Parts: sequence; C-alpha cells; structure tokens
Amino acid sequence: MAKKYVVTLKAEEREKLLNLISSGTAKARTLTHARILLKADENWSDAEIGKALHISIPTIERVRKRFVFEGFEASLQARRPKRVYSRKLDGEQEAHLVAVACSTPPEGYARWSLRLLAERVVQLKIIDSISHETVRHVLDDNELKPWCREEWCIPTANAEFVFHMEDVLDVYKRPVDPKRPLVCFDESPEQLVSETRQALPMTPGQLEKYDYEYRREGVSNLFMFFAPLQNWRNIKVTERRTKVDWAYCMRDLVDVHFPQAEKIVIVQDQLNTHSPAGLYEVFVPAEAKRILDRLEFHSTPKHGSWLNMAEIELSVLGRQCLNRCIPNQSSLIHETQAWVIQRNNKQATVNWHFTSDDARIKLTRLYPSIDD
Repeated sequence: MAKKYVVTLKAEEREKLLNLISSGTAKARTLTHARILLKADENWSDAEIGKALHISIPTIERVRKRFVFEGFEASLQARRPKRVYSRKLDGEQEAHLVAVACSTPPEGYARWSLRLLAERVVQLKIIDSISHETVRHVLDDNELKPWCREEWCIPTANAEFVFHMEDVLDVYKRPVDPKRPLVCFDESPEQLVSETRQALPMTPGQLEKYDYEYRREGVSNLFMFFAPLQNWRNIKVTERRTKVDWAYCMRDLVDVHFPQAEKIVIVQDQLNTHSPAGLYEVFVPAEAKRILDRLEFHSTPKHGSWLNMAEIELSVLGRQCLNRCIPNQSSLIHETQAWVIQRNNKQATVNWHFTSDDARIKLTRLYPSIDD
C-alpha cells in the first residue's frame, strides 16, 4: 500500500494560504500547491483533490510529502523531479568530459553550454555520439555547472573575514587547559515527523513491511556544545532559538557543564541572537555580569561557518541519529542524549589540522595586499 502523508495546518498557515490564493499574484504552481494543502487539511482524499483541481495523484502525494518532511514553506515551492538517465560513458570518457567542461570555452563563447560540450567531445573523438542530456547527467554527478556563476562564500581581500578566521584558528592551536576549556557552539532546526501507522517488524525470511502515514509535528531546535580537546559534546533541545534560549545555554556552560573552569573559551557564529548583551535582557545585571566574567567569545567570520567544529558534530549527528522520523520533542531529547552518551564514551573528536599558516598559503587571495 502506498504511504500517506497527513497534512495538518496551523491557523496561521491556513490564513496565509487563503490570503495567497485571494491575492492571485503567486505563480500558478504555487497556488495549486496552496489549494492542495487546504483541501488535504480538510481531509479530502487524493482522488477528490485531483478531480476538483484537475491534477494528478502523484503531484498531490509530492506536496503532502514535502509538507511533512520539509515544512510548510517548502511544500509551496515548485520543484520538478529529476529524470534518471542510463550511463553511457565509462570512467575514462567521463574524466575527459569533465576536463573539457573545466577548460576555457572556445572563442566566441562566454561559457560552455550542454550542447557545446556534447559537440566538442564528439569532435575530440572521445565518443561517437552523445546527447546534451547525457552531458547534463555527467556534470550533475560531478557537481559541475559551467554555464552558471555564483559568488564564492569566502570573499576576496576581506580583512574582516581574515581577522575572525585567524582568531579562531589561533584559538584551536591552544593546548589543553582544564581551567580554560574550549567549547564550540552551534544550532540547527529539526523537523518532527510521526508515523501514524506502525511498520511490521522484520522476521526470519521476511523483510520489514511499511504501511503507515507520515504526519508533520512541528519543529524543534538543537543547540550543540562541543569541547574537542575534552572529547565531549552535549545537546540541548528547545522549542525556539531566541536570545533567551542562547542565554540559558551560556548559563548552563558556566554552572552545569564547566563549574570549575576559570574561563570558558567559546567559538560561535555571528547570529544576532548570539550576543553577550543578550544576557542583560534575560538576567538581572549582577547575574549577567557573573556569567559573562566566566566566558571568552570568539566569532567565526560571516560565511565562515565551516570554521566551527560544532557544525561538524551536527553533521555527524544528522547522519547517525536524525536520518529518520522522530515524532515529538521528548523522543528527540531521548535519541540525541543516547547518541551523545555513546559518542562521548567513544571519546570521539575532530582532528583539526587547518592553521593560520595554511590559510596564508591556501587562501592567499583572501588577504588584502599591502603596498610597501
């Protein structure tokens, strides 16, 4: 039996959809998705929705699924499924095609197009014939889009970026000091999704049977604390990620996790809620000052979240623990804490090797030039 994805709209989401439809300014596909969500929320069957809106059942199922797994906003967006093409080129031929795509385009052309690449590999006798769609498939596999351009996330000649980057890299070089522990801090949202029907468990000679419905249950926030030199991490699950939640995380670091530390060195991003001044908005001045006196802040540069080791831990958490349906916040707390205990018991950590000296070699274009 096909899986079913249950749509349950909040009052504000339903109001937004009604306003979107009445305005008539959105794209036709977006309006169709809005009407699907409204009727699904009213417990219309897929067949009834399809007949009323003159659309196919698979389209309705895709909108339901995106609502459950990706959220309200994502379900309104139009996205066509990728077609799957059979592989025509062997490894050597693919390598030649990639090399051509990375080379300078011929005279008279600003950049390579799919059809231009298809013509060139045939001219070079890499293959007898090839369609531009096959070229697209190969380039997608290698994450190449020679016809597109975008700004690199690391700016050029940016002194502000360099300052924060080298500051964080110097912090990572400090030796282990129990009195001054290093803690990387980051956060991430997590969609809550429930299975309204239980799957039949696997038995000898029988695979696990899936016959259930998915229902979106909201969103929770994960705060990640990671001390790489102590091989320690902790996760705090909250409903939101406000200044208040951040302030209580800082107090937990001082009073619960590292009460004996003289100063806790924190590496975090420059999100507007991560401001030391926020402590004065949450606690009385004496308490805010007491917490701040125990903290030393270092910020990663904007567009430089890769410098935060807590982001690496969040990535591991996503692969090992969160890549499944978790129905509610209590289950999320239970599962993440179990992951934390096991990973801490294994003494897992991040072996960071990138230094300021490496940055001055590999990211030399980032550094402003100084005229003598």
